Amino acid sequence: MAEMSTPPTTAAQGYGGRARHRIAVLALPGFPPFELGIPSRVFGSAVDEAGGALYEVVVCTADGGPVLSDSGFALQPAAGPEALATADTVIVPPTHAMPELAHGGPLPPEVAAAIAGIRPGTRLVSICTGSYVLAAAGLLDGRPATTHWNLASEFRRAYPRVRLDEDVLFVDDGDVLTSAGVSAGVDLCLHLIRRDHGAAVTNRAARMCVVPPWRDGGQAQYIDRPVPEPTVATTTATRAWALERLAEPVTLAELAAHARMSLRTFTRRFRDETGMTPVQWLTAQRLEIARQLLESSDLPVDLVAHRSGFGSANSLRQHMRTALGVSPIAYRRTFHGPGHAESAQPEPAPAEPAPA
Repeated sequence: MAEMSTPPTTAAQGYGGRARHRIAVLALPGFPPFELGIPSRVFGSAVDEAGGALYEVVVCTADGGPVLSDSGFALQPAAGPEALATADTVIVPPTHAMPELAHGGPLPPEVAAAIAGIRPGTRLVSICTGSYVLAAAGLLDGRPATTHWNLASEFRRAYPRVRLDEDVLFVDDGDVLTSAGVSAGVDLCLHLIRRDHGAAVTNRAARMCVVPPWRDGGQAQYIDRPVPEPTVATTTATRAWALERLAEPVTLAELAAHARMSLRTFTRRFRDETGMTPVQWLTAQRLEIARQLLESSDLPVDLVAHRSGFGSANSLRQHMRTALGVSPIAYRRTFHGPGHAESAQPEPAPAEPAPA
């Protein structure tokens, strides 16, 4: 993941005169209504502690005219391509009416012209097959990206220069982000809110949308995994049990014993249900607690590491650098600002890595 940064904002004013981040959502012919509505719903739920909106979301089309959805009704947009030229973030939802893109064909002239008008440095985001549009514009060449798993082979043939990974929910490549289908678009929007404003704002937005506040982008897409029969044991109760003990050492053997399964069966079923190994899942949950503590408290890093189950500041530091590309102190500085007491302290020299 790229180093966290907050893109520049435009002059749109939010609550109390603060500038809001401007998002333009490009509605294309054949758009699915659900996916088109995700950015407005999720980013519209992101507010500060005083209830002030943090984002301005506008839906536009490539020529300013109405477009037909894949559900048989037309959308009259609020704006035309000029919205793309003034946006801080441009989001491209999927389209089901551009079959030429499946073969690497060119974008329609009006769409190509609208995308060409996006100013340099604008954050670009696609949901599901919106990745085809970015790829056709050459914006994904040489970059990691994802799309819906069912279209991976087709996408690779059409856009061989893109480093496609169909096994993840979303890919964050800094200023270009792509997601898999439907609910992964929600995950990516929440990820962007977290990147911009931290866990507290993201959790409020997720509660308003009644969705989980966080699923790691590296989590696998759910591909051909049938729902288990009611008689088949699951790892759900064990995961809930582990969440209450994240500050303590929890071994794989203890997890399997709680689930009343063999190690092999438990590990296989855990991966089937979560897309991760038990160790990966535990690390991800502990990182989430550490992030929240760093954002919302003044606890020393050593104590944050202890409460989140990493044991030592060095272990927390190594995991945060691997997962987020930043140290705990740098992460805290992002959300506390330069005036925070601990953010003014120098970063300690990293210790030698502990043996595996």
